[in-house]
Parts: sequence; C-alpha cells; structure tokens
Amino acid sequence: MPRPILDESKIHPAIRDKIANHEQGIVREVQAAIAKHLVVVVGMGMNPFPKKARKALNAAAVAHHYLEYGNYFNNWRQRNALKLWTGWPTLPMVFVKGTLVGGANDLIALIDSGELKKMLA
Repeated sequence: MPRPILDESKIHPAIRDKIANHEQGIVREVQAAIAKHLVVVVGMGMNPFPKKARKALNAAAVAHHYLEYGNYFNNWRQRNALKLWTGWPTLPMVFVKGTLVGGANDLIALIDSGELKKMLA
C-alpha cells in the first residue's frame, strides 16, 4: 500500500511552487551523494543513532559516505525536508544503492542477516 501523500489538486495553485521548492537544496545534496556512493548515512550531531549506524558499517568493513545536518538545536527545517521527501521519520537515514533501508537498527538487521552484503554484491 503506498503511503498517503496529499494530491496536488488539493493544494492551492498559489502555494504549489513554495511547497515544491521548500528546502530542496538539502534534498538535491542527498540525492547527489546517493548517486555517487553505494552507502550513504544521513545524520545529525548529538544523536547517537547515526553514530551507531556508522560504527556498524565500519565493523562490517562497509565503506560509506556520511552527511551531517545540524543537531537538536538547529537545521531542523532542512532535516524536515528530508523526512518529507523520504517519508522516514527519524535519523539516520541509510541508503544502499539508492534505496532507503531505514535507520540504525534496520541497518544492523541487514548486516546481521547477510542481506547488506547481498545488496552490495
């Protein structure tokens, strides 16, 4: 079942561009990193879960690219744009070959099951 997204016809034409362009610089930056690197971790400072994801990748000898956007006290609007784009509510956001696989615990489950290695093969 696809996730519900407000249909564009239900958005007043005067604000469609504002919505479409809101904080899109960060989205484009993440998209560029995903296109360039096999594994990308998007996180923020002061949050232990991006560190947990990176530690798990390092332990599994999986090279990755890390992007950090602010912390609990700043850059929340930028991070919110990423959450709206992906539908994923928390950080980190881990991408493998362009596919969002979830957060730190989801990544660890993929590592432990051997699925991450299969995805990267």
